[in-house]
Amino acid sequence: MARADLILDLLKYSYSGNNYQYKKVIEAMIADERRNKHTVLADRMQVELALLTERMTQNGSKGVQSMASSNVDVMNYIEKLEPSISFDQLILPKDIKAQTNELVEEHMRADVLRSYAIEPRNKIMLVGDPGTGKTSYAMALSERLMLPLYVVKYDALVGAYLGETANRLSKLMDFAKTNPCVLFFDEFDTIGKERGDLQDVGEIKRVVSSLLLQIDMLPSYSVAIGATNHPELLDRAVWRRFQLRIEFPKPTNECLRRWIRMFMAKYNMPEDVYKYEEQILKALSGHSYADAETWGLNLVRKYILSLPSPQLKELVSYTLKEMKK
Repeated sequence: MARADLILDLLKYSYSGNNYQYKKVIEAMIADERRNKHTVLADRMQVELALLTERMTQNGSKGVQSMASSNVDVMNYIEKLEPSISFDQLILPKDIKAQTNELVEEHMRADVLRSYAIEPRNKIMLVGDPGTGKTSYAMALSERLMLPLYVVKYDALVGAYLGETANRLSKLMDFAKTNPCVLFFDEFDTIGKERGDLQDVGEIKRVVSSLLLQIDMLPSYSVAIGATNHPELLDRAVWRRFQLRIEFPKPTNECLRRWIRMFMAKYNMPEDVYKYEEQILKALSGHSYADAETWGLNLVRKYILSLPSPQLKELVSYTLKEMKK
């Protein structure tokens, strides 16, 4: 059954004639039904919403497409990722763990917040060098929130013609309004660049305002995550839209030590590998988790292929030298 607050809002906006808010309430109800696995009812409500939107459309416009057609379009701009990692498998600083726990609690107890007319935070910006764990964090968060994760594909989203990208962004956000999910904008600076950048012309520069407006309108039951290696390139207005900013530092030696042990245990490497832990740690110091994983997988491959009589010491030394090159 639909939430009582949504039913009350539906009645209020119906009688007041506020079509915009009326439509937003219906979108929230559809998302609620999908979350409760009532897909047949949600689809029927979606059809009715499409008809309502078409009636609300001004004369001379083409109206809206059917839900099926619209979803087909949107799936060209996003790619679904199946979470392959959980927070238990991530090595995170204490402050990031604390921020994450607070965020998850807000979403798990959203009804409590809404009873006080407050929504959980749902716009997060991840900042850090390549390979420091931003994508893994997005995957782990979607797994914790039990929401599907969609990565935005800029090559399909960004169009060459005036208004094309803004129209696609609108379709993307309409999808998120009726399908609770985590939308991951990797390399967010690609599309959220500073509007005063004199060297940037064309569609990207024109759509920043549209992007910010769409993010503002994203309901709290869907989560937008932006990730960037170049925060200095982002439009200043972007920072105001994201309620939570998380900075990912390069791993410390202690974090790398924990990573080495977790990685070796995951792939059932022999206990003898820990004899070379200090050598490995010295070589990996200053590198990202992505660099460390590239080296680790290289070692595991060579170890497996050298069975049944692997020379572990030589394999460790050889793969570390390869990484330096």
